[in-house]
Amino acid sequence: MKSPRPAERLCHAPGLLLVLSGLAHLVVFAVDGGPWDGPVSWRKPVTFGLSFGVTLIAITWVTSYLRVGARLRTVLLVVFAADCVVEVGGITLQAWRRVPSHLNMETPFDTAVSMTLAVGGGVLVVLLTVFAVASFRHRPTGPAGMPLAVRSGFAILLVALASGAAMIARGVVLTRTGHQEAAYHSTAPLKPLHGVSLHAVLVLPLLAWLLSCTTWSERVRWRTVATAVGCYVAAVAAAGVWAVLTY
Repeated sequence: MKSPRPAERLCHAPGLLLVLSGLAHLVVFAVDGGPWDGPVSWRKPVTFGLSFGVTLIAITWVTSYLRVGARLRTVLLVVFAADCVVEVGGITLQAWRRVPSHLNMETPFDTAVSMTLAVGGGVLVVLLTVFAVASFRHRPTGPAGMPLAVRSGFAILLVALASGAAMIARGVVLTRTGHQEAAYHSTAPLKPLHGVSLHAVLVLPLLAWLLSCTTWSERVRWRTVATAVGCYVAAVAAAGVWAVLTY
């Protein structure tokens, strides 16, 4: 695994803090109790803190294998890190206020938070799409299987971005038409698809890196990564079918 550069260490720090925030709110949930599901629960700061933290660390590492300019990558990563902090911060704030974080238009402040999260989500989509395009424009570097893992991880990540955008879009439409409760529950069918596809960009490259530490031949390592990609695609497809059947 490559030694982190200063810009990468700068992104690792907030990523670690977000993970710690998610774990801390798991303790809060254990003490305070309350529902785990629903628009108002400690689940959101837990899952979003862990997910955004791990994703920030993963993207910072994985993009080191992309053939992009160092300055451009640094700028994109810093903006990505700041956006992750804003997203988790807004969700955590609303959890402590005991109000929904997304699709909440009840007060001007809640609307501002909800719209900030929506805009932040749009920024995430743009940044991650830029990285995904870069992975296909030029072959990523790395050991045997890493280029395939990185490209596949980003391709599957685009599914997560699309499903996330679909959840927000449908929720906003329902909210604007006066169906607030329906908006809160409309995202459920797409959550498994979103969650499974979100972390391929970490799981697949991590597998390729771990295989590089073995004595297996490059051909065997590449085939192992290819098999893992196939299994991951099958899992995403199954989550997609479930979303269609339950939508």
